[in-house]
Amino acid sequence: MDKFKNYNIAFTGLKTGKHEFRFEIDQAFFDLFGIEQEFTKPRIQVDVLLDKHTTFLEFWFDISGKIELVCDISNEEFDHPIKHDMKILVKQGEEYDDSNEEVITIPHSDSDFNIAQLVYEGVMLSVPMKKLSPNLKDEDDYHQLLEKYSPKIKEEEQEDEIDPRWAALKKLKDNN
Repeated sequence: MDKFKNYNIAFTGLKTGKHEFRFEIDQAFFDLFGIEQEFTKPRIQVDVLLDKHTTFLEFWFDISGKIELVCDISNEEFDHPIKHDMKILVKQGEEYDDSNEEVITIPHSDSDFNIAQLVYEGVMLSVPMKKLSPNLKDEDDYHQLLEKYSPKIKEEEQEDEIDPRWAALKKLKDNN
């Protein structure tokens, strides 16, 4: 049994033209992939517009919602909006081929198209590399927190721990 079958869009039997689909995505969806995410509590809606043509399919994805992230600086949990749009063309051919980012080929025998991997990738691309809480108002907050939590080195320890090569260079500098 295919664990992603709930994310199949059956196109056989549909008339040519536009068709709309909606999917609600939560943590159970991400658990299907068996990979730990950098976020929790996803509340995501995926609106899919399928434009069926006689020789190919056009899919427009509108992925939007919220996820919970942990701030890299304050370690505070916060909601982050997710927004990702993409367009994919699907055509039928001899075998499955997704080597082209914009055109996916599926076998002639397929009667549906699974969108789970595309949705997963769309969400993952929307997660920021740097996770900063909106409660950190400006750069001064960052600097204050960094100063507060940075390890402190006493001045006398700092002098004792100077690499001898640097000490020799310092003497040359002081003599000039």
